[in-house]
Amino acid sequence: MTIEQMAMATKIGSFLAKLGSKQAVELTKQVTDSTKAVFDLAKTIKEKPLDGELLKTVQPYVGQMSSLLDVLNSPLGLMVKEVLPFASIAVTLLNLVCEATKKEPTLEECMALVVQSAYLDSVREFLTEIDLSKIQASQASDAVRRQIQKLGEFELQDDDARTAILFFHESEIAKAFSAVLEARLTEVGCSDVRRSAELVARNTNHHIQTALAGMGEKVNPVVKWFSTGGQEKFEQYLSIEEYLRDVISPDSTIQVLRDRWRVFNEPFTLKEIYVPIEAQFIDKNGEVEDRDWVVLEEWAKAWLNQPNQNKVLFIQGHPGRGKSVFCRMFAEWVRVNEHPNWTPILIRLRDVQNLEKDFEETLRKAVNKDFASSDNGWLSDRNTRFLFLLDGFDELLMQGRTSSGLEEFLEQIERFQRRCQENSEKGHLVLVTGRTLSLQSIESRMPSNLERLEIVEMSSKLREQWFAKWAQLVGSQRTNAFKQFLQSEQCPERVRELAREPLLLFLLAAMHRDEKLKLSSFKGAEGIQAKILIYEKTIDWVLTEQRPDMLNRDLTELEVEDLRSILTEAGLASVQAGGESAPISMIEARLKSNANVQKLLEEARHRLNDNPLRNALAAFYVKPGKGGSVEFVHKSFGEFLCAERLKDAIESWIEPGRKRDRFYVPTEQLHREIYDLLGSPVLSKEIVEYLMELLKRSNWFKPLELFERLNEFYELWCEGEFIDASPENLPQEKMRSLREQQPDQKRTLGLRQVDVYTGYNVLILLLELHQYAQDRKEFKEKIVFHPSGQLAEGEEHTSRLLQIISYGDCIELGGFRVIVGDFLAFANLSNANLSNANLSNANFYRANLSNANLSNANLSNANFYRANLSGADLSSTDFFRTDFLRADLFRANLFCANLFYADLCSADLYCANLASANLSKINWNEETNWEEVHGLDTAQNIPIALKQQLGLE
Repeated sequence: MTIEQMAMATKIGSFLAKLGSKQAVELTKQVTDSTKAVFDLAKTIKEKPLDGELLKTVQPYVGQMSSLLDVLNSPLGLMVKEVLPFASIAVTLLNLVCEATKKEPTLEECMALVVQSAYLDSVREFLTEIDLSKIQASQASDAVRRQIQKLGEFELQDDDARTAILFFHESEIAKAFSAVLEARLTEVGCSDVRRSAELVARNTNHHIQTALAGMGEKVNPVVKWFSTGGQEKFEQYLSIEEYLRDVISPDSTIQVLRDRWRVFNEPFTLKEIYVPIEAQFIDKNGEVEDRDWVVLEEWAKAWLNQPNQNKVLFIQGHPGRGKSVFCRMFAEWVRVNEHPNWTPILIRLRDVQNLEKDFEETLRKAVNKDFASSDNGWLSDRNTRFLFLLDGFDELLMQGRTSSGLEEFLEQIERFQRRCQENSEKGHLVLVTGRTLSLQSIESRMPSNLERLEIVEMSSKLREQWFAKWAQLVGSQRTNAFKQFLQSEQCPERVRELAREPLLLFLLAAMHRDEKLKLSSFKGAEGIQAKILIYEKTIDWVLTEQRPDMLNRDLTELEVEDLRSILTEAGLASVQAGGESAPISMIEARLKSNANVQKLLEEARHRLNDNPLRNALAAFYVKPGKGGSVEFVHKSFGEFLCAERLKDAIESWIEPGRKRDRFYVPTEQLHREIYDLLGSPVLSKEIVEYLMELLKRSNWFKPLELFERLNEFYELWCEGEFIDASPENLPQEKMRSLREQQPDQKRTLGLRQVDVYTGYNVLILLLELHQYAQDRKEFKEKIVFHPSGQLAEGEEHTSRLLQIISYGDCIELGGFRVIVGDFLAFANLSNANLSNANLSNANFYRANLSNANLSNANLSNANFYRANLSGADLSSTDFFRTDFLRADLFRANLFCANLFYADLCSADLYCANLASANLSKINWNEETNWEEVHGLDTAQNIPIALKQQLGLE
């Protein structure tokens, strides 16, 4: 230590001696307990006014203490019981020093008192949050007492005083205080004392700001600090506390926010019904790791406080598994148990209007609070570490929907997390959730610093916990009856499986409670059929049992169907709007043509003098959203209702016409409706699954007629008939209506996007119809779809599909792969020219690609299980990690193909050309056919075991 530094150092106990006097020395002989001195000092300051007499009164107590932290010698429960005004002690003593010495104290002298009082306030706040009955109510031991006494000799230097003002937890005095607190907490039987001491130290920052805010004008060093930015820092912390209260806490006084913690229309909250969820580990290739399942909450708590943490936690799961609920519950746990050590920020990604090039700017706009918007250095404040919970990776709005947008967003998160680890001023962490399917298109390019877990179905143990909570809400008798329902032999296996999904378990239990669930309803229902039945019964249930006031009257059958039409239109609107929410104006516009619905709503308007549509939507788990919109409580509801709306439309398209017309809906109107319904990213994997099952169950489903009408549209679309038409064509009409219905949408679909989505969605439906016909004799020969067109005389390959893929690239590279890639199972692509196409991760399950040209294409991670690739040109094609299980590669040309990590188990390679192909780390088995394979002598990286098997060495 230099002479200058020694001159600037202040012992935190010696500063109290400035209030001493000869009279005080005599009086201190009467005071034998320094702990009692602190309590008496606090009582005196609380009761007596600040005047000359107060100085004489407090002098005896001050002279007896080594520091204010002597109070830690007492049973810790007394600090909570007595409610000592520590902040007031510091302010009063500083003012008394000014009066006694007739000069202002130095900055380090000010902080010598302030940090003591602020730290003790933080300790007391910590003690109020724990169960004091579980710790020992004892005095400090002699060893700990000596440690506490030594704190009075701690020398606070100028630079450490300045650090303590802004970043107390990083100061040397914080380390000294924390060491003593850890010893005291260990002594009374507390657990995890290191984390507790760190939390107290970080929380001291806030109490220092509170103490400084109460300083008088005489304390010039502090006043000067405030004038150079201290007040702004205090206001920033206040803004954070308001955010936590209004957004994270379920006890918020804001009704709309409190309603987010409600379980649908039920009178109870999430906390009353929520049980922990379990998860399994996923490796970098998307495969399940051979590790035990973990309770996600407990694992996430350990992850949060892991030393030198630099991983992004990515939690994936199927719909209804509890990802969003976990985010809300975990954010609240962090607020209660970890703040200010960690400050939770919960962002629903569906609310993010724009993904900025700078991820920090995206965060700033998403938070939309003063502490983020008014301070450019909000992410560099060493007092604050944020845990960003980004919920709904798959629900990013339009511009982030394609694979490149999602991939870029993940890369931004990766860079942000890496920089946080490298920069001591940014210790933040990121947690992301998303549907499992949302990652399939980018699995091979996931960032390296992701820690991935997938939520699994509820175990029997966790479900019993759920039943116990349910019993507290509805009674043991009803709960036991529901359990018997699930255990009955008549209950389909699929229903029992679905009852392990938190969302569907609740729906089943609630309907069973209301006596709306019968075993006979599920007879023969398997797979997706059972899930659809649950959703259908849920809709019927809420329309008849959970109606709002406007519908509490006898409804005719027609009116119930009209109300159902409102819900399906809302479902379609929410999907077209890009997520769970839909503008009321958009739903109103879509309902204008329905006369029966308009009559129902008009009657309700006269009866209630209120917005009838908003009230009608309240009948089905729909709540107010932002900017005059509504949103479904769970995304799955909107998706299912969207599928129902599409099913109704398709049934009308194939309804027989009258007189000489073959169909009731004429061709021109059909084309207009196709653009209206399918001119946006509507057909997700889940929605298509619902739609096809709904059609199969329909008495009005006519596959051949539907195929013919859609195929005719597809042929015209491929030729550009619609987008090239004039004056205002159908793509323009749909684009205009979307912009009128979503006036607040910052980035709406353009003309090309509308046309591309329409054609791709029709293509998906045709592929699904083609697949549907494969196992049905009456349709197999009649419904034959050629996405790339039929081979004309004299042609070797057809290039239509390649042109369609390139058309999608004009709005987003890889668009076809992301939108259509999952639906190519059973596709007939024989003789198609797909050279240089990017179809990585595509699903070609049992597809026919015989004699196709796939040279130089990217087919990494694609699925060719049982696919026919006989005679196909696969030269120089990338098949990294591609699945060829049981694929037919007879006479396929694999010259220079990259088969690194490819799975060739049971594949037929008879007469295939493998010259110069990369066979590094391929997988094969005894059923793989290597007969008459050409070019193995020039193939690269042939596994030694394969060489031995084929007698090549």
